[in-house]
Amino acid sequence: RRFDHGLFILDVRHQPDGCGVWPAFWLTDEAAWPRNGEVDILEGVNGQTVAKTALHTSDKCDMYAHVSPRSMTGDWEWVTGIPNQFTGEPDFKTAKPADNCWVMAQHQWGNEGCTAVHDRNGTLGAPVNDNGGGVYALEWDPENKAIKSWVFSPIQDMPENLIGTIETAGLEDVSKQVTPNPHSWGTPYAMFAIGEDTGCSASHFKNMRIVFNLAFCGNVSGNRFTRECPVLAEKFNVTNKKGLNDPVWTCNAYIESDPEALNEAYWKIRGVYVYERELRKPKNDIKVE
Repeated sequence: RRFDHGLFILDVRHQPDGCGVWPAFWLTDEAAWPRNGEVDILEGVNGQTVAKTALHTSDKCDMYAHVSPRSMTGDWEWVTGIPNQFTGEPDFKTAKPADNCWVMAQHQWGNEGCTAVHDRNGTLGAPVNDNGGGVYALEWDPENKAIKSWVFSPIQDMPENLIGTIETAGLEDVSKQVTPNPHSWGTPYAMFAIGEDTGCSASHFKNMRIVFNLAFCGNVSGNRFTRECPVLAEKFNVTNKKGLNDPVWTCNAYIESDPEALNEAYWKIRGVYVYERELRKPKNDIKVE
């Protein structure tokens, strides 16, 4: 099934967690990436505990000056340490928000995209699992020029409308199903402006499908393994030909040791719910003689 808009709700009771683990719940069109875009709804790396939503696109998709700080409770991820293009030395004197969604945006990490970070710790990974799970919701609404994202954990903190939406979704009598109303869910933690009169046309996102995956190490959790899991990196250290630590191979060595911690690397999903508005047919006021 492919989507060009929609409301995507994930009710997850346990998400993969731990060093070397890289789980994700996302939308993409792999055959036309990044032209048709990517939306990361839930993504954790090496035991992170703060939720993020990220968009990855082709050129000319920029959130700068198009998203009011009041429209979301979170903030943009901040970027620093990008290597100087002439010297190759990390530049820690410069910092900027990751608000450009282009995968090759200047002064951002490669394929970083525009990334909004939750304002509260404990919205991802182990803390959510310890609370009995959480609900992640993303509204992709080109008609109203926005993509918005929420996290609710523990489950009991969900707004009444969202609780009713999930609990009645499986009823055969459609008249008894509760219609989701994101406007009643409070301010989202992530907000992205898309469409006419923004810095990102809605055409950057189309023909996408839902993806669940669980990667071990990989180009993200692997390359960051030594920095984010230093104790394990020291224990399973693998060096390259220059005698320097190789974070990816070190991560692989840890995973191959089959540690007990990998018992937490699993999904337990109660439900995925997708809603789409009915298409509005334009009025035909033109008469052909």
